[in-house]
Amino acid sequence: MNRTIIRTLSALALAAGMAHAAQAAWIPAKAAAAQVVLERAFATAMANPVPVKASVAVDAAPVARIAVPRLGVGAVVLSGRSKQALSMAPTELPERIDDVRVISGHRDTHFAFIRDLAVGDRVELTDAAGKHAYRVVRFETVRHDGFAIPTHPDRPLLALATCFPFDAPLNSGPGTPWRRVAWAEAID
Repeated sequence: MNRTIIRTLSALALAAGMAHAAQAAWIPAKAAAAQVVLERAFATAMANPVPVKASVAVDAAPVARIAVPRLGVGAVVLSGRSKQALSMAPTELPERIDDVRVISGHRDTHFAFIRDLAVGDRVELTDAAGKHAYRVVRFETVRHDGFAIPTHPDRPLLALATCFPFDAPLNSGPGTPWRRVAWAEAID
């Protein structure tokens, strides 16, 4: 093979590798940038009784802010469960059953911290009603189509759900059938 062909093939392989790397970096970069915009929208939403869309680019409104002090992580939570909203932030399921709130997020962006979450960790949720504190009490791995929300819990519950396993290849399709759920109970 002559040098021109080798150089051309090398340049093409390098370009393909760079394109793949850029595509892999796009989702976390988009999620991080979105949180800057969402923080401003959250502050506005908390000052208004009517939900305010985060921007014209997203079909959801900020409804809460979640934080785990021990891990130093936090994120604005959006309403609904559309793919568009979930690509920008964790989302809260609109239906609440009894005193159970369900928030889901991607394992490779906003909910990557669930891998490091431990029983006993404090989870703080701030919404229009104020600040709520929860303590993680257990973990559960379930199929996404078999996720059961408890009815009539003794205390208000918060479920944080993300795809599982954490190390599944990100390019293997639209997630896995499994979800890792961190259950937290309200603390006084």
